[in-house]
Amino acid sequence: MILALQGGMAVGKTTAARCVARHAPEVTVFFENNDEVIAQVRRRGLVKTNYPDYLEIQRLWLDHAVRRYQAAAACPHALLDYGPEEILFYTLHYPASAGHPDWDVAGPLARELEAARQCMPHRILFLDAADPQLRRRKEGDAARDRGFFDHTLTHLLPAKRAWFAALDRVDWLDTTALSPDQTGAAVLAWVQGCLAAKE
Repeated sequence: MILALQGGMAVGKTTAARCVARHAPEVTVFFENNDEVIAQVRRRGLVKTNYPDYLEIQRLWLDHAVRRYQAAAACPHALLDYGPEEILFYTLHYPASAGHPDWDVAGPLARELEAARQCMPHRILFLDAADPQLRRRKEGDAARDRGFFDHTLTHLLPAKRAWFAALDRVDWLDTTALSPDQTGAAVLAWVQGCLAAKE
């Protein structure tokens, strides 16, 4: 069974994934690791505000997401801190959020998008929180670079909530009033519940 955590920046996904890694050894946790793609983008000098470059960048991300999913599929049970569904959403929705609603993404990237659609997790847990709480958490976490936070919160997260709400495999967890430990415990219980339901 392949599971995935979703949500906005600073909602607590990675902390919760660490909790699962500690307490559910039967589940292989795949933490978000973007270094390979970021290195290629920098090496090639690609800029996402340029339409042809954006297509090339998203080809890299979609391929990375598929290969990561394939690695997860080789495990008895896996949890992805962001799965291919994240790249699908971003690829299709970022241009409009950045003022480029005329960019054709679905056509040029049809093959890559379809490959990612074939790699959807069995269940997705969308961690959510009130926007002011997300901002407070972001401001309290100096260890991570969240330079894209304001754009995401204002322009992408509303569309993301709606997009995931329309999927039939998504569960929701409101973390607004939860501590990191409480969020981790709730995510762990969700993972264990999903595995039990499959047996």
